Amino acid sequence: MHVLILGGTTEGRRLAETLCAAGTRVTSSLAGRVATPRMPPGEVRVGGFGGADGLARWLREHQVDAVIDATHPFAGTISFNAAGAAAEAHVPLLALRRPSWVPVEGDDWHPVGSLPLAADAIPALGGRVFLTTGRMGLAAFAHLEEPWFLVRSVDAPEGACPPRTEVLLDRGPFTLDGERELLRRHRIDVLVTKDSGGAATAPKLTAAREARIPVIVVRRPPVPAGVPEVATFEEAATWLRTYSG
Repeated sequence: MHVLILGGTTEGRRLAETLCAAGTRVTSSLAGRVATPRMPPGEVRVGGFGGADGLARWLREHQVDAVIDATHPFAGTISFNAAGAAAEAHVPLLALRRPSWVPVEGDDWHPVGSLPLAADAIPALGGRVFLTTGRMGLAAFAHLEEPWFLVRSVDAPEGACPPRTEVLLDRGPFTLDGERELLRRHRIDVLVTKDSGGAATAPKLTAAREARIPVIVVRRPPVPAGVPEVATFEEAATWLRTYSG
């Protein structure tokens, strides 16, 4: 059995580890947006496929038996390409998506539908911003001249950034004590995050709640309809075992 994992996430890597340990042939596809990604076991390819048609062709040429979409919740284009390609190549597709974060008592969340809308919300909420939306979308905030930004990302940002920006290069998982100290040290009064879900970066939400800091949460983009979905790599492995008989 040959499984293609559209990865780049912790869940995708854990699934590759589980399947390789069981003797399954696994190819993990990474987008290549991180300079030094944590490499999963098995075969690895980096870069795009050339849209849905290119992915369908790759599935046929490499005799793929099943596709697992374990991409980041905000990697919307590849999810739609995967749905189209799997249907064209007649290959079963499963989405492995970590659950969204859910606010609890004490949270001061401000949901928005996009990065530009997050930028619009900042001036009314604070002037010292902890921006944790990744390095790819900083141009949406570049026009904000007054707020000060602490930008945390795995790799250094490229392109337009807000004029008052300090960059912190770091990779999760992060600890609650570490996030508390970061908010205190930089006098953060508003947090901006995507609804990425998962435990690796969730401590910032707890730290913000404790400090009574408002959080601008960018909602996830839409996903293809009709694709079966699971929340954990264990469930994905079970689905594959059921499919393979």
